[in-house]
Order: sequence, then structure tokens, then C-alpha cells
Amino acid sequence: MNLIPGGTPGDPPPPRPRRKKVILADSRAPVTKLRTVVELEEQTSWAEEVVRGFIRTQFWTAVRLALIVIAVFGALPLVFFLAPGLSEVTLAGVSLPWLLLGVLPFPLLFGVGYWYNRLADGHERDFVDLVEK
Repeated sequence: MNLIPGGTPGDPPPPRPRRKKVILADSRAPVTKLRTVVELEEQTSWAEEVVRGFIRTQFWTAVRLALIVIAVFGALPLVFFLAPGLSEVTLAGVSLPWLLLGVLPFPLLFGVGYWYNRLADGHERDFVDLVEK
């Protein structure tokens, strides 16, 4: 029975569409793996040291930027202690300490986070370049 719209029950079915073979990569091409990638997969001592160095670089980048944030936020109470007149300053009806402690952290943390992402991406690119050599 033909279930095609507009066809009659006695008509033969339409021809099936020809199948196409989809090839993502030429399977006959020789498989070449980079020596470093093989060493990373096999977790050789050299590969472990390369990965350890990459992790160490990322870690120390994060520590340095965290120290910058801690220094900035740690310095604010010291500034207000050494210059008590600053706590009397107002901008747009809001005192300076409230602005610095309530508004400054957000753009500063956003900027440091953006900076860290840029540095981390650079470290990752360097790592990939090293691996692909």
C-alpha cells in the first residue's frame, strides 16, 4: 500500500534516495602522533614535569594577582587610619569610605579576573605550542 500523499494505492513506491558515504578524515592516511602528545598520554617523567610546570605557572599567576587584591583591600583601612580626614570626604552625598569599600571591589575584582583569564590563556597557548613542537 502506498502511503505517499497524492498517490494511489496501486502505485509502486518511489525510488529510495541513494546513500552517501560521509568521511571525516582519510582513514588510509598514515596516523602520525606527535612525540610530545604520546609522552603526555603515556605519562612519562618528562611529560609529568611539563604538566607540573604548567600547573605551577598557573598557580603562581593566581597567587600574584591575589596578593595584589589583598594589598589593595588591606591598604584601605590603613589609609583611613593614617588620614582620618578622608573619612569626612563625600562624593554625590556618599562618604568616601563607603564608596571605596562598597563600589571599588567590584570593578577591581572584575579587572583582576579578566587579567587572570588573559594570562591563563597565554600560558595555555604556550603549553600547547610546547606540546605541538
